[in-house]
Amino acid sequence: MGKIVYEKSKGLTDTPLHYCPGCLHGVVHKLIAECLVELDILDKTIGVAPVGCAVFSYRYFNCDMHEAAHGRAPAVATGIKRALPDSVVFTYQGDGDLASIGTGDIVHVAHRGEKITTIFINNAIYGMTGGQMAPTTLPGQKTTTSPYGRDPAHCGMPYRVSEMLATIPSAAYITRVSVYDIPHIVRAKAAIKKAFQMQIEGKGFSLVEVLSTCPTNWGLTPIESISWLKENMEPYYPLGVYKDVSASEGGN
Repeated sequence: MGKIVYEKSKGLTDTPLHYCPGCLHGVVHKLIAECLVELDILDKTIGVAPVGCAVFSYRYFNCDMHEAAHGRAPAVATGIKRALPDSVVFTYQGDGDLASIGTGDIVHVAHRGEKITTIFINNAIYGMTGGQMAPTTLPGQKTTTSPYGRDPAHCGMPYRVSEMLATIPSAAYITRVSVYDIPHIVRAKAAIKKAFQMQIEGKGFSLVEVLSTCPTNWGLTPIESISWLKENMEPYYPLGVYKDVSASEGGN
């Protein structure tokens, strides 16, 4: 018999994912699941699912999950963490959820230094609801509600969530990654694991922003969408660590 060299993470259920071809949500799910298993926290983890493309994530993660109203995942996670302080709590949110209706929630959770972890998927558009312009939509980017392209004079500029949250004193770890190829997937996994480790150590609020694709609503093939992300999103949303309190403490 051949030797098994790779198995699906025990952090995921056997439910088939519903995401569109070329969507990177599944890659991020895999990384989160692997981190929970490797940190031996799967049995004590509670995830909070959003409203958006990942609304059914409670079907995919093999840990306790809680559904939240649109944008309110940080508030729900706060209640869970305070009621069960020994648990590990994470929210999984898209840009329409976190950066639009949930802006106030995420800002105040960070200001309070809630000891939770947020995985933030930024694909520069509303995905599930039909491809409308989001707060992260780039200047000139066409969507169903900006058919001629986003006009900054009318709609303002897209705002950078990681840079904003990094200015908050109680934020412990803020970083932006992507998952479009193997080197970036490896770095993204390390960031996600560190974010959970920061929570385990009681450091404070942590957020990992993941630049992702939306081939369906961008009107591109999966391969074209990868190129579009690299050529258009990365220059405006630079990858990197924006805050890490462990670095100032002499940590890794």
